[in-house]
Amino acid sequence: MPQKVQRVKGVNDILPQEAKQWQALEHVVKQVMDRFAFGEIRPPIFEKTELFARGVGEDTDIVSKEMYSFSDMSKSSLTLRPELTAGVVRSYIQNNLQQISPVQKLWYEGPMFRQERPQKGRYRQFWQFGAEAIGSPNPEQDAEMIALFYAILKELGVEKSVTLKINSVGDSESRANYRSSLQEYLRPQLSSLSETSQRRFESNPLRILDSKAPNDIELVQDAPKIRECLNEVSATHYAEVLKMLEVMEIPYVQDDLLVRGLDYYTHTIFEFTSDALGAQDAICGGGRYNDLVKDLGGQDVPAIGWASGIERLLLVVEALQPLMAESGLDLFLVVQGEELRVKAPKLINDWRKAGLNCDMDTLRRSMKAQMREANRQKARYVAILGEEEYDQGVVQLKNFSTGDQEVVLFEKVVDIIDEKL
Repeated sequence: MPQKVQRVKGVNDILPQEAKQWQALEHVVKQVMDRFAFGEIRPPIFEKTELFARGVGEDTDIVSKEMYSFSDMSKSSLTLRPELTAGVVRSYIQNNLQQISPVQKLWYEGPMFRQERPQKGRYRQFWQFGAEAIGSPNPEQDAEMIALFYAILKELGVEKSVTLKINSVGDSESRANYRSSLQEYLRPQLSSLSETSQRRFESNPLRILDSKAPNDIELVQDAPKIRECLNEVSATHYAEVLKMLEVMEIPYVQDDLLVRGLDYYTHTIFEFTSDALGAQDAICGGGRYNDLVKDLGGQDVPAIGWASGIERLLLVVEALQPLMAESGLDLFLVVQGEELRVKAPKLINDWRKAGLNCDMDTLRRSMKAQMREANRQKARYVAILGEEEYDQGVVQLKNFSTGDQEVVLFEKVVDIIDEKL
């Protein structure tokens, strides 16, 4: 026999029963986004490689190690998007969205691509939803973005088992002060740092705080805190964000070692984490990126955003509570008699047009086998159709949960099921 073709390492099939959970989550996300007046944006799946090199940062693991890049027929370097903030900002600039409204509140959902080591909840093609607010420099926009994701967690019923970690990396002046202070602290211990952190010491020392190497983690525990280097503007902005979170009763933990993995962040940065995921505990991360629009060729416009991994969030929801009740068909049509095989499809098609979720057997199995199939699909009702019933324009309508059965006219089936469901 021909050898089976297997899926690519690090990608995943989303099967029908799993897709129902995805759909339930997506429904919650859309409802909350509408409630917060965010509009959906759908940028392309691939962009020019330059966009991510400039937007995400050439020194990041994403750009230096993980991107899926290729040349097209015109020899242009293109990349499957590893994240979507840069693409949203590119679209904002190219489509002059600032002319529509001074503040653009946008959300998205879709697949991302990173060539990293697959593990639980982390794939090489993975799905994210996220939000970006472009135009406001003020702390109330930061607070609203955090409240937006917290509202999604509340709708899912998992907010009490998720921790919001927050920090500030300040403005460019504050970061420059902290960069010098951190380098001064780490310089005597430079040889003890991991190879990656040694490489970052000059180019991006703040990333050393984000290192997962055990010795690096130990060395930075007593490092200077960035909050100690914030100037008055940055400190005031951060304090107001925290105050607004307290007023909205959104609990948080200040994490002095939180820096996030991308170069474009300024001021407020945050993560939502859950111990249901083990070591890979982040389910959402984001922050303010006031310089990114300008760096990508737009005007000097401030912005803030976050992204959440769908696979990882679903793991948290499944671990803590069912996302959705068992769903099934409204109706399964059981057909008895060969001559009815031609007539039954019109009947079920009429019910579908009227809004019922229904199915019928196409393998011409016995009545017993058809009833088993109705049970497998968790049908709430079964409509049994024989030659005698067809001649009278009726079906035997059976409630699968109670066992009650009654004779119902074809045209009344929808009304009766709608009324009882």
